[in-house]
Amino acid sequence: MANVFIYPTNSLILYDLVERFGHKPLAVMQEIKQRLDKPGLDSPPLNITPEDPKLGLKYAAVEVPSGVRGRMALIGPLIQNADAAIIVRDPDISFGCMGCARTNELVNFLVRARRIPTLELDYPTDEDEGRHFVYMISEFLKSFGGEKE
Repeated sequence: MANVFIYPTNSLILYDLVERFGHKPLAVMQEIKQRLDKPGLDSPPLNITPEDPKLGLKYAAVEVPSGVRGRMALIGPLIQNADAAIIVRDPDISFGCMGCARTNELVNFLVRARRIPTLELDYPTDEDEGRHFVYMISEFLKSFGGEKE
């Protein structure tokens, strides 16, 4: 079973595909869930901890917009723990758009710098492209074993 980083990190479709092939999807939803499931009550509820901005500095300089550092505090550790990655370029907003061009650039750079097996695909625009999209992902994931029976 491989840890597979997915980007956009909030894509339920990618998450489901990775899970169906017996691998662990690394997604931002897990990171948010850990913050929301902790004992105690924050008022207002917080998605970040006081330590997160410091962690974000590991991935992005202080001059970088704070939103990028905040996102990287969640996404950076996922990239560090990944054995492989699936990146979808120019996704439709309903697919799981991350909404930040600078974060997108930084994530792509960090994934490439890790030199892990990476599948990069364009977002499909019709049914044939959609089938090819799923086929390419399935073949990529099968190459790591772990497929559920």
